[in-house]
Amino acid sequence: MFGGAAKRIIAILISILFVTGCTSMDYYVVGTGTETVVETIHETVYEEVEVPVYIEVEVPTDPGEIWIDSFVQPQSVDGVDILWVIDTSGSMNRYDEQLLAGIGAMLSALPASGWRLAMMTNDPSYASIESQFPLVPGDDIADAESMYYNMGRGHREEGFDASYEYLVNNTYAQTWLRYDAALLVVFVSDEEEQSDDHFPTVDGFVSWYQGLRSGSVFLSSIVNLDPSESLCNTSSAHTGDRYIEATNHFAGQIVDVCSEDWSAGVVDAASRLEPHEDITLTHEPIEESIRVFINGSLNYDWTYSSSDNTIYFTVIPSANDLVEVGYRYFPSGGSDTGDTGLDTGA
Repeated sequence: MFGGAAKRIIAILISILFVTGCTSMDYYVVGTGTETVVETIHETVYEEVEVPVYIEVEVPTDPGEIWIDSFVQPQSVDGVDILWVIDTSGSMNRYDEQLLAGIGAMLSALPASGWRLAMMTNDPSYASIESQFPLVPGDDIADAESMYYNMGRGHREEGFDASYEYLVNNTYAQTWLRYDAALLVVFVSDEEEQSDDHFPTVDGFVSWYQGLRSGSVFLSSIVNLDPSESLCNTSSAHTGDRYIEATNHFAGQIVDVCSEDWSAGVVDAASRLEPHEDITLTHEPIEESIRVFINGSLNYDWTYSSSDNTIYFTVIPSANDLVEVGYRYFPSGGSDTGDTGLDTGA
């Protein structure tokens, strides 16, 4: 039975065959020569009528709302190279505090070894000659601040082309980039992406980028969202549509540049670099409603821990598997437990 259910009386019309009476023909004359015989014939008539039958059943008063948490399982790689491609036009100065806090949050979230992180402007002409050695494990926020304030700065807002110039044409970058490591690019801008040299189209950039590092590439964007979603953007002309489209292709994190704190999205971007052995749910689920799907097929290789609201996989999903956890929850009684790369909710 359903917990917390209300009892309702449901009327069900059942067709019952009733004998509604007998009719008779008063007489029937049969002639047999000169003798007349009178026979009385009785006929039974059946009539089908509907009689309401009342049955008491229990129905749920509130089944809760549906939510889906999901992630794409990354490949296991030997380290990660991280590039922050930053809009250095004058309008971005107001975001210095959030930017450095976001980088600090990423440094704290990255594994103890195996990563390198560099920053550059999204002006291609300066990205092609940027020559600072990347941050490595052991460096801290002071080192990040020094890199940020000493990097070259331009005014062209062309993140796609700037990435290409750094990764392909910057001779200094070739001294530290590792082509057997994963690659994460984080775009930061309060304007639309405006590349017109290497990548006048988003598809062109996506095609090039996904061909790097044997496909072990990741993308995140901290940009202006559409005015209907943004905390401060009032003009669709400033929305980072091209950044958003490219990032969505790689199922990456998108953060509103207007947010006071970018940390949650940045930490999530960092966490996507390692294969997931568990997933913390966004809401407190109705436990019996939990269903796990891998590439669209129902999966049972998991356990749920209510103490930390986390699904633990007993068999780790393979690289590039789409993992979806669907469940019902009560908004009034549920709690947000953090973002886990969740693409869909209802």
